[in-house]
Amino acid sequence: MTADSPILTRRDRGAIAYVTLERPTAGNSLSSGLIRALQAEFDRLMNDRSKRVVVLCGSGSRIFCAGHDLAEFQEHEDPAFHEAISRECSTMMQTMRRLPQIVIARVDGVATAAGCQLVAVADLAVASDRSRFATPGVNIGFWCWTPMVPISRNLAPKHAMQMLVTGEMISARRALEMGLVNEIHPAEELDAAIDRLADLIASKSGYSLASGKAGFWTQLEMSESQAYDHVCGQVAGHIAHPDAKEGISAFLEKRTPVWSNS
Repeated sequence: MTADSPILTRRDRGAIAYVTLERPTAGNSLSSGLIRALQAEFDRLMNDRSKRVVVLCGSGSRIFCAGHDLAEFQEHEDPAFHEAISRECSTMMQTMRRLPQIVIARVDGVATAAGCQLVAVADLAVASDRSRFATPGVNIGFWCWTPMVPISRNLAPKHAMQMLVTGEMISARRALEMGLVNEIHPAEELDAAIDRLADLIASKSGYSLASGKAGFWTQLEMSESQAYDHVCGQVAGHIAHPDAKEGISAFLEKRTPVWSNS
């Protein structure tokens, strides 16, 4: 990677956007520049109704993302810098969660600390069988503070706590058992599996995906009775949307629906 190489790239395939971290020689670590590049790309995707799926990738096959750039952290002794970067990164993570597209983390290699956080924040995660995961802050006298937030919401509390207090790497198989990833595949089959899943999701109504994703994460933070009250309020507006009308008609007429881009 040269000084003028991009640290983030994007390619589109139909309704799918592939966003790739491009810092392989630095473990695809989240420097301040990469955090801001991700934020800018997510801001663009927020209003891109032509895309229904975002696949988040790491360049290379050794490390998906090693977390924050510790070399950059060491360069700055001012606590205000570290808090500012943590807040920027947290904003970026929350923007990814709010995207109207379904985000799939494509993990091939190690995902640690804030890299593991990216996996936890993504709506879905598909990993190669050689991938490994950890929240190793405790190993360097620190604590994975911000990764703790989505990881503790993805996993059972005792599983999340074990990752946080031991800092040990877990295998892709263990990550699947714990619910951190949805699927694992042999490395040579990973891209085909990702594309199949992305294509399947992209075939659905963009409106349904966007509103359903927002509703899923909103109701998850509510009590059961609050969640029922919230979703019942969504039904009338959703079923009146052109895509719902088209989908019902297509089902009854036994044909493939044609979705709007609204």
